[in-house]
Parts: sequence; structure tokens; C-alpha cells
Amino acid sequence: MRGVSRRINEIVFDCADPAALAQFWSALLGAPAHVRDPDWATVAADPVLIAFQRVPEGKQSPKNRLHLDVEDVDLLGAAAAAEALGATRLGDVIEDGTGGFVVMADPEGNEFCFVTG
Repeated sequence: MRGVSRRINEIVFDCADPAALAQFWSALLGAPAHVRDPDWATVAADPVLIAFQRVPEGKQSPKNRLHLDVEDVDLLGAAAAAEALGATRLGDVIEDGTGGFVVMADPEGNEFCFVTG
């Protein structure tokens, strides 16, 4: 589409506790969190805003259709730091010679990966 100027404004997680998830992601990414009210919180993870909105239902499917890849040179160290903040490691570190990854879940079960390479 010629002449269209669009960008992703924010990535939004549906969750039970926006403030708690914002604090988790803020600590994990070293980015500031802002809790607007009990139903909405954000983390300014430059260049993207991550938002958390309260929804009444819990996570519906066992696997996300979308996840965040968080870059870190030390996958085991990053996984351990995330676990100390309340995350769960969902698998072993996988490396293929060009890089690697480890699958994690935040405190509400949203999957994300630490990646390198």
C-alpha cells in the first residue's frame, strides 16, 4: 500500500493482574513500568510499549500463537534471573551453532524465549 505509514503501537497481553505482570516484565527488561489503574499497566521497553490489560478469563490454550523473543548472550543466566522473578523454564537450552534459545513462561503462563545468535 503506497503512502501508508503504519507502525505497531504496542503489544498487549490479556492477563489477570496487569500490575504484577508489568512489574515482572519491568524487572526482566530493566524498563520502566506504569500502572494506570487496576485494569491497565505498561512497560516502556524501547522501541515498543508492552501493555497488560485485565480480562476475566484465564489463558485459554496451552501454547501462545505469538511470543516475545528477548535477546541475551547468557541463556542460562537469563533463565535463572527470570525464574527468580517468578518465570518458569519450559525446556532445555537449544543451540544449533548459529545461536540458541530457551522457552520460558511469565508468572501468568505467557510463553517467551531468551535468544542468542
